[in-house]
Amino acid sequence: MHKFLKSYLLVLLFLSSAVIVSCRSEEESVPDFPDGSVESVNVWVHENMKRYYFWEDQMPAKPDYHLPVKKFFASLLSQNDRFSSIVNTEDASTYLRTVRNMYGFDYAVLQLANGQITAVIKLVLQDSPAQNAGLKRGMIIKKINGSEITASNAESLLNSIPDNTTLDLSVGNWDNGNVIDEKDIKVYYGFSLSQPVISKIFEQNGKKTGYLYIYDFPDGMSHSLNQKFAEFKANGVQDLIVDLRYNYGGSVASAAALCAMIPSGITGNSPFITYKGNKNGGEVKKTFAEQIAYDPAALNFTTLHANNLQLAKVYILTSGSTASASEIVINNLKPYMQVIQMGGKTLGKDMAGFAIMDDRKPKKISWQLHPVIYKVYNANGQGEYSNGISPQFPVDEYASLPLKPLGQADETLLQSALGKVSSKSAYFETLTHQVKIITESEKPLSMGKH
Repeated sequence: MHKFLKSYLLVLLFLSSAVIVSCRSEEESVPDFPDGSVESVNVWVHENMKRYYFWEDQMPAKPDYHLPVKKFFASLLSQNDRFSSIVNTEDASTYLRTVRNMYGFDYAVLQLANGQITAVIKLVLQDSPAQNAGLKRGMIIKKINGSEITASNAESLLNSIPDNTTLDLSVGNWDNGNVIDEKDIKVYYGFSLSQPVISKIFEQNGKKTGYLYIYDFPDGMSHSLNQKFAEFKANGVQDLIVDLRYNYGGSVASAAALCAMIPSGITGNSPFITYKGNKNGGEVKKTFAEQIAYDPAALNFTTLHANNLQLAKVYILTSGSTASASEIVINNLKPYMQVIQMGGKTLGKDMAGFAIMDDRKPKKISWQLHPVIYKVYNANGQGEYSNGISPQFPVDEYASLPLKPLGQADETLLQSALGKVSSKSAYFETLTHQVKIITESEKPLSMGKH
């Protein structure tokens, strides 16, 4: 068992795609379906799910191998599972399509205190189709493909977006409850480039506060983080605000690299994370140094720790789009320092997984599995946040329109955190429950890469 765990956890903790060959257990009487048939694919799916799936003990004993592959996969899933997914690498239509990954922006439809319905652009990715078309954070969307947005059609308009390869938007700017400077913009489907880590240093009453906006956690980002923290340390930063409000996660190794550079009192051997799987996966614990090392492109713990800020507390900005590796940052720093969370409750993705694919040569199956494989816990054994991690200080990002640019000192969440740093605690208490969110454009349903 130990040898099995070591072999497959190495793949998980490298946080890269797992390449496996299915192996049918001898005691099973499964027909030998012809290669290339739907049934043969489903047998492969079933065997791999039995081996790795966190809830494998809840799968049906006799699944229907004649179902279409996506329906067969869905028939295996636990009712507790929100995140497992399956894609056909030769069929783009099987991939998750969202406004963010198709066009490079996100929006939210709000009902304001006076009952007014408005759709506000909250995120525009750099070097994205949306940015190239002229969209900016804070703009108001009046119409999508010719239809004016209302409370009753907001969800249906959102659901129709993946069916298009262009978006015709009518947008304008917010001005004291009115939308001015209206214009029509066409956004074409396309790719967005990797997003940079944004950093700033603010000085208040002689104290310097560092600010980091981190969009996601790709492998290899430890180099960028090390550079940012070296700048913070050289400038005498005494407090840190980490903005993870739109961060769906990514590499746990990169999340560990970030965590290694913040608290005082840790070493490379300090425990960072525990993975708990099914009867095959068991339980494995990893230190900071071990977890970081599973990214082959990462700087090692010692190099990163040289720029550690040695802080006793950190401020983290969150929302319902904060998920997975971002939630690991929040939860796994708690054993070592005070984590002051501000904003909204996180998504609640307390799980990890890796991609499972067919590596036979020639490859016989083009489907790729992304199942929930492990639950994750911090050094104190704390986890189980599937309902999300609630902030100590709720702050409504939409309390004040128009939305200000991310990283600008008067942007609502950042201003609240800066106020908390300087002990102006009354400010953010007035910034909650101002609006009702009718719908938000992003829907992070797939496991992705952990």
